[in-house]
Amino acid sequence: MRHRRGTLAAGAAALALATMVSACTGAGEVTDTGDVDLNVSPGVTDDSVIIGTHQPLTGPAAPGYLSISQAAGAVFEYVNAQGGVNGREIDYRVEDDMYDPSQTIDVTRELVIEQEIFAMVGGLGTPTHSGVLDYLNDEGVPDVFPSSGALAWNNPEEHPLTYGWQTDYTKEAKIQGEYVAENFPDQPVGYLFQNDDVGEDAQAGLDQYLNNDVVAREHYESDNTDVSAQIAELERSGAEVVVCSCIPAFVSLALLEAASIGYEPQWVVSSIGGDTATLQGLLANFTEGTDAEEVPADAFLEDMIITSYLPRVEDTEDEWSQFFSAVWEEYGEDAPLTNTHLFGMTQAVMFSQALKAAGEDLTRQSLVDALESQEWQGPGLVPFVSSDGDHGGHQGVYVVQYGAGNEIEMVQEARVTDRDGGPIEETDFERLPPEELDFHD
Repeated sequence: MRHRRGTLAAGAAALALATMVSACTGAGEVTDTGDVDLNVSPGVTDDSVIIGTHQPLTGPAAPGYLSISQAAGAVFEYVNAQGGVNGREIDYRVEDDMYDPSQTIDVTRELVIEQEIFAMVGGLGTPTHSGVLDYLNDEGVPDVFPSSGALAWNNPEEHPLTYGWQTDYTKEAKIQGEYVAENFPDQPVGYLFQNDDVGEDAQAGLDQYLNNDVVAREHYESDNTDVSAQIAELERSGAEVVVCSCIPAFVSLALLEAASIGYEPQWVVSSIGGDTATLQGLLANFTEGTDAEEVPADAFLEDMIITSYLPRVEDTEDEWSQFFSAVWEEYGEDAPLTNTHLFGMTQAVMFSQALKAAGEDLTRQSLVDALESQEWQGPGLVPFVSSDGDHGGHQGVYVVQYGAGNEIEMVQEARVTDRDGGPIEETDFERLPPEELDFHD
């Protein structure tokens, strides 16, 4: 695994994008008709396959999301130690885009043109990945499992090579909205959200159940860590329930700001910001040297409601949590295992499964065929879709509540839904146990 930091100036973004659109070296060859030829295998040798990703190794999102690529790398090391996939080791290239869309353009171009990756896997962030979505599809690079729940990843007609992974923000928010409406009826609701597709898509789901109860809609920009005005407005509005569609750093900042003014709403946090172990670390860092330093992180998190779709580290009885814990202990970094780690580990397992199904004669076309025919059975706790006409990924969430002592209580079993006005339904999804993993034909 290799980590590198993007170095080109942000001001060159427009030129870089224009260059990307016209460049083909290292990507799928373009036919005379303008269609992309997927019967190619850049980055593939008899004993290895190069895959790449853009991740925030530094910058505002790094404290919450750096662990994703570290954990995915640990799983790929585990897979390689078992002999790789169909005899090929996975060469996982990680480039730092600092959660800056202009840097994402630069590092993606380097991965595709210079490093000749076979596929992009898990590129992180809605504002960042959106800027390279067209490029990857135009260049014939399979864009597998972006680390974001944006609806844009499930658009097979315009972006046939992009396959969503995360439960999309609207589906997740619908289930959140129904849960809040049923369990906190008639209580004023406030929204706090990131000012991009994260917030827009989440509101589209929440409003299907909560629109009449919303008294405040407050957004933040990912490059501005001052949320005092937003929290003050949520308090002034009388919001008793706050639904936070926020990345971990901003969940922590919101909790601290609310505590500083004595504001105590019921927090409902989406999966992107609900990793309690990561939040504990952030809270400890943010309070160091302040009057709040003596306050245990648990005190800020107690009673928080969180939506999830993956196994959680707090559930020590879960077979996949146990498996990931063992992999992390042997191949991971010297750091506690968090739910954000499990995000990256689950992604890596599922990509490895698709790579195996693509067969020994590996081409981009065989990978696409495998993605669209795979019968997914976990490690997530909800159904997963990547068919020809639906690249939606995970289809729902379950709901937990955090308690003192790092305890998690399941308060609503997994449910699935669509983006629109369809019903929210329970699911009887059954997972494959980890001992049945096999990456060889």
